[in-house]
Amino acid sequence: MRYTGPKVRLSRRAGLPLTRKAVRYFEQRPYPPGEHGRKTSRRAAGDYSVRRLEKQKLRWYYDVSEKQMRRYWDLAVRRPGRAGAELVSILESRLASLVLRAGLAPSIYAARQYVSHGHITVDGRKVDIPSYLVRPGQTVAVRPKSRAMQPFVAAAEGTYADEVTAPYLQVDLTELRFTLLSKPERTQVPVLVDEALVVEHYSR
Repeated sequence: MRYTGPKVRLSRRAGLPLTRKAVRYFEQRPYPPGEHGRKTSRRAAGDYSVRRLEKQKLRWYYDVSEKQMRRYWDLAVRRPGRAGAELVSILESRLASLVLRAGLAPSIYAARQYVSHGHITVDGRKVDIPSYLVRPGQTVAVRPKSRAMQPFVAAAEGTYADEVTAPYLQVDLTELRFTLLSKPERTQVPVLVDEALVVEHYSR
């Protein structure tokens, strides 16, 4: 199941801010949530817990279920190249992930909702599946009739955009569209997760 509880609490469990909104709150309370959060030592965790937490961070960052994560892992190990890097590349290629990365949404949760509600097109056709894997060369855009909505007006003004555009994207915010230029490489994806530990978790 996907996590649907408080997102800041989830960031504190992960040990890093998972959304822009969580950054300020995480700086104030960088320890785990709960009554004994201040006394909890992340360093005292066993090897299994450490590896599992890295896998959970990746799941939470991209807002995917355990079942989806396992499916992506199975796909990653069948690809040439390092399994951990391929796993991150697959997760980053999801439609919801790219809508976020391009600056069309303030969070992965909002991006998922925009896609599910039918506001996004791929090569001119509506796609309402957040897990849709975008291929290099495909163009993603906000549907014309959705562009007057407040969140997309804000997106067109650059409100949600990162300071530096991802090198695998060609983004035109004023037109609310972007094109995936190439497969996202691990070195290009700013996700603070040690994928080697995720590989160890699934390979145990």
